[in-house]
Amino acid sequence: MNYRQLGHTELRVSEVSFGTWAIGGSWGQTSDEEALRGLQRAMDEGVNFFDTADVYGSGHAEELLAKATRGQEDRIHIATKFCRAGDIHDPATYSEEQVRSYCENSLKRLQRERIDLYQIHCPPLAILKDGTVFEVLDKLQQEGKIRHYGVSVETVEEGLFCLGVPGVKALQVIFNLFRQKPAEELFPAAREAGVGILARLPLASGLLTGKFTEETTFEADDHRSFNANGEHFNVGETFAGLPFTTGVKLSRELAWIAEGRESMAQAAMRWILEDANITCVIPGFKNVRQVEDNLRAAGARPFTAEELERLRSFYRESVASQIRGPY
Repeated sequence: MNYRQLGHTELRVSEVSFGTWAIGGSWGQTSDEEALRGLQRAMDEGVNFFDTADVYGSGHAEELLAKATRGQEDRIHIATKFCRAGDIHDPATYSEEQVRSYCENSLKRLQRERIDLYQIHCPPLAILKDGTVFEVLDKLQQEGKIRHYGVSVETVEEGLFCLGVPGVKALQVIFNLFRQKPAEELFPAAREAGVGILARLPLASGLLTGKFTEETTFEADDHRSFNANGEHFNVGETFAGLPFTTGVKLSRELAWIAEGRESMAQAAMRWILEDANITCVIPGFKNVRQVEDNLRAAGARPFTAEELERLRSFYRESVASQIRGPY
């Protein structure tokens, strides 16, 4: 396993780490037993960083992480997120009383005394500009309840604003072959500011596995069904903001990336890791097999300069204009 520095912090994290939205809920049927086996397999292979949120299964993902990492609090780093359990547009959601409550509840579920990275979970830009929430996070940091804090953002504009906040040490950003915009301006600026980048949704909700067809359907409790068009939260969180059938068609045009790289999914994550501005990629998983498949991405054959330019052109010419929602 290779490790990368998380911005200007003391944390070195595995370049392939894991997100826990899928094992918490909203991705169809899951098994806690299989999830725990997957977490253990990841740790056995050197993964030392996991991302979660208080709303993933209403805290269930945090509880699973507590079981899996008990006794390894110094070795295994956990990032969690807050604010979406409330009204993200209401300033009261970001008051000291409320944020402190979110933090304490996450600490209890994680069975930890300190959160390694505490992230605001895709708040509106107006909330970020107000700045009150950062003052609260500074207090929690001074008290030792959180080690560092960051922001999970939806847009480049939000990310650029956060780089001007002294305490922000990490940005979590949607970044994949269908969402390349952050690489143009945000990532170089983050590197200059000493802010780490966590690349979420690296497989565009599964589109970049190449396994879907236009006839593929999802379970009712899977966000790829109930949020396919942004009905419940930002449309960009599902299929990278692309209409599903469009995404399936575009994924076929990318099938060539798997040549000599075992699978399309591993190739898609290898492409992300080739950006030196990325701290880590955080794919999701529901079972051991998916963990093992994702881990092999780090060893996939690198892309040539010609291939990288082909992928940039593909994004500009075929993808960018079809993405829905702000990004």
